[in-house]
Amino acid sequence: MMPLIEASHLAKEYGTVKALEDISLAVNSGDFFAIIGPSGSGKSTLLRLLGLIEPPSSGKILFTGQNATSGSDDLQLRFRREIGMVFQDAVLLNTSVHENVAYPLKVRKKPQSEIERRVKKSLDAVKLSGFEKRNALELSGGEAQRVSLAQALVYDPKLLLLDEPTVNLDPRNATIIENTVSRLNQEQGTAVIMATHNMQQVQFLASEGAILRDGRLVERGRISELFDSPSTFLSIFGVIGNVFEGESEVGPDGLATIDIGAFRKIEATAGKRGKVTVLIRPEDIIVSKEALQSSARNQLRGKVVEISQSGQRVRMKVDVGRQFLVTMTRRSFDEMKLELGSLVFLAFKASSVNVV
Repeated sequence: MMPLIEASHLAKEYGTVKALEDISLAVNSGDFFAIIGPSGSGKSTLLRLLGLIEPPSSGKILFTGQNATSGSDDLQLRFRREIGMVFQDAVLLNTSVHENVAYPLKVRKKPQSEIERRVKKSLDAVKLSGFEKRNALELSGGEAQRVSLAQALVYDPKLLLLDEPTVNLDPRNATIIENTVSRLNQEQGTAVIMATHNMQQVQFLASEGAILRDGRLVERGRISELFDSPSTFLSIFGVIGNVFEGESEVGPDGLATIDIGAFRKIEATAGKRGKVTVLIRPEDIIVSKEALQSSARNQLRGKVVEISQSGQRVRMKVDVGRQFLVTMTRRSFDEMKLELGSLVFLAFKASSVNVV
C-alpha cells in the first residue's frame, strides 16, 4: 500500500542550527502516528515540514506518491488543502465561532448550504453546538482549542496534524479533543500525526510512533512495543517509568536486592550485580490504603505528594523516601478517596523491575 505521506532524509537548518537531521518515515491512511520527544527535540519543526508550511533544507516529502517539496505552487496548495493542522495555541480570527470554522470552506468556494451543514457537523463533533454566535477571542483556552480542531476538521482532511493539542488544558477539554480525534481516526480512517510529550495520551490514542532526540529519529515502531520495553531515554524524558540508580546484590535464590537510596531496597528477578539502573512502569504498581497480602516482593509505604489528571487516568507521586510515580483510573482514585497527604502502600512484583 502506498503511504499517504512519506518523508525521505529530511533535514532542516536555521542558519547554523540543525533542527532536524536525516528524518525518514511513512504514514498510511488510517494510521495514528505519534512523534514523541522532549521539548526542543524538533517535533514542531517536523510537523511544519509535513504540513508543507515550511520547506526542508534537504530531503523530500511525498504526498499520495507525488513529490510535494519540488512541485509547483499550485500542486503544493492542493496538497495543503488536504491537510488539517492544530497548533499548540489556537490561532483564531476576531469574529464569531461560526465564521472561524466556516473560513476554510469559504476559501475553497463551497456553496453556502454545504458550509452550513459542515460547520454544524464540525461543531457538534467538538461539543460546541450553541457557540456559533460567540466571539472566538472571548472563549476559554480549552474552548478556543476545540474551535481550532473544528476548523481543521470542517473540510474533511486526509491528514490531520496535531502539535501538543491538549497542552495546559483542563481534563474536560482535553478529553473532548482526545475523543474527537480518536473517533475521526477510527470511524473515518483519517490519518493523524500528533507531536507530544504526553505519554499517557500517546498510549491511549496512537498505534505507531517515532522518538525524536536532538533532531534525529532514534526509535520507531508500534506504540505497544516501544512502551512494553522502554529504552532508558524514553523512560527518563517521558516519565513513563520510575528510574533509579542503585547497587545490586544477588542472593542464592537468584533474586537481586537493589539499594536505591534513602534506606529503600527493592527486589528484582534480573541477576545483575554492581551499579545498575532500574525502571518500574507506573502501571505495574498497585496502590492500596492498607498493606496487601500478595505475592508481590516489593511493598513500600508512603505519602501522596502530587496529583494530576488526564482524561480518565490519574497520576500520583508517592514519597516513600524516594518519589514513585503511579497511575490509576479516576474511578479507583475516587473510590479510595485519595488526596494530597494520603498514606498509601505501593506493591509491585520483582519481575516488574527492569534492570539495565
